[in-house]
Amino acid sequence: MSDRLAVLPQYLIPKQALTVLAGKLASAEAGSLTTSVIRWFVGRYDVNMAEAANPDIAGYKSFNEFFTRPLRDGARPLADADFLSPVDGAISQFGAIARDQIFQAKGHSYSTTALVGGDRELAARFENGSFATLYLSPRDYHRIHMPCDGKLTRMIYVPGALFSVNPTTARGVPGLFARNERVVCVFETAGGPFVLTLVGATIVGSMATVWHGVVNPPRPGVIREWRYDEQNVVLRKGEEMGRFLLGSTVVMLFPKDRLSFNPDWSPTRSIRMGETMGSNI
Repeated sequence: MSDRLAVLPQYLIPKQALTVLAGKLASAEAGSLTTSVIRWFVGRYDVNMAEAANPDIAGYKSFNEFFTRPLRDGARPLADADFLSPVDGAISQFGAIARDQIFQAKGHSYSTTALVGGDRELAARFENGSFATLYLSPRDYHRIHMPCDGKLTRMIYVPGALFSVNPTTARGVPGLFARNERVVCVFETAGGPFVLTLVGATIVGSMATVWHGVVNPPRPGVIREWRYDEQNVVLRKGEEMGRFLLGSTVVMLFPKDRLSFNPDWSPTRSIRMGETMGSNI
């Protein structure tokens, strides 16, 4: 079956309604029923609870509390590198931005302008730069950390679709990551800007950042923006910056001549938060 045919049902199902329902169910505190669902999920996806700060499945009041569980101290040592992987997951794609085009999958690319919600001036800062797309599977740790030190300047909520973000969908849906709902976080560093984008997906109940809390819902259907120029929101390399409540994918943008990727990286390779992503050029 072709990838386009495989994703056809996603165009037909009520993705937003399913996502709203999933968000409500995931936040419900249903006692033994919640514990049973978590136990099934751990077995189905082979979740390593030994890494969790609280390995007791029965100790989580809701599925969301379990899904966004913190790790025990020392579970993710930080590599001695300029740039770290911000998440546990798999490397979907990475490499050079071709002028303003980001490679999604064979036959598909999308523009930096589309990704950041139509801001051409912001997108221009990453012309011929570099990008990395990292996919978080259900079994992964779902908190997101800083790849390097950064000062937050803007956060942009971009409404969009809620397609799945798994590899099959990435191959089958054109412009997927610039099409789905997303939260674009813009940082400044001593070496220039970088963007860390949280991409939503089907059944991703919400996305949150440490400085704002839950960004969505609400889902007003329009772009929303927050500016932090007058605030000193500084996050250090390896610090938590956000989390997914179910889902998803992160896309990072870096300017030209800023980042040299780890030569051991390759598409589909599994990674863990804190591993070496690359070095300064």
